[in-house]
Parts: sequence; structure tokens; C-alpha cells
Amino acid sequence: MNWYLKVLKQYSDFKGRARRKEYWMFVLFNIIFSILLVFLDKALGTTYGEFNEDGYFESFYSLAVLLPYIAVTARRMHDVGKSGWYMLIPIYNLILLCTDSDNGENKWGENPKGIGNNAEIDAIGKA
Repeated sequence: MNWYLKVLKQYSDFKGRARRKEYWMFVLFNIIFSILLVFLDKALGTTYGEFNEDGYFESFYSLAVLLPYIAVTARRMHDVGKSGWYMLIPIYNLILLCTDSDNGENKWGENPKGIGNNAEIDAIGKA
């Protein structure tokens, strides 16, 4: 849940990097919350559409997390050394979302895992 809240706090931060775990935990919680809201919409009768397939609560939630989702996806692309615009290429985007972080620092910042960063290299050099 901390990963989900971290993404929400950085809802408009398109700079920096996001680990795989941060991205996929956010996606997991989004799916869980969306499913729960679909059931809530059905139970309360707050659905709309030709076949009552859409719900007001689920639609509002989807709009509310759209910007944080785009931001975390852009940061995830940065983590593998690509521009955030790569999220617009469907299959390659999925491959990049599953790819491990670039070791060390890249032009979007230090590795969020700490692997290969300058501090780690300095600590090894002093040992």
C-alpha cells in the first residue's frame, strides 16, 4: 500500500525514476480498487450506459488516478533509460515495464534500488 500512496503523492512528478515494484504495485492496487468500485456501482445502482456497464464511482476513480498513472509510467520508462514518450508504443512499452532498472545513475537520476550509484561505488572503494 505504501507504493500506491507514494505514486499518489508524486501524482504530477514526471522527473526521476520508478522501480518495477513501485509501478506494478500501483497497477495491482488500481485493479483491486476498480473491481471493488464496479461491484459497488452495481450494488448501489449507480451505473450508466446502454447496458449499465459503466459506473459513476469507478469512472470518477479512473479519472482521478489517470495523471498519477501517466506520471509513474513515465518515471518507469526513465528507470530503464528511455524517454517517457515510449509509453505510447504498446508492445515495447510492456517489455520496458518488465525490464530491470539501469544500473547506476542515468540522465533522470540515481537508481532507486541504489545499485551502481556513486554512494555505493564510494563505499566499495573505501572498503
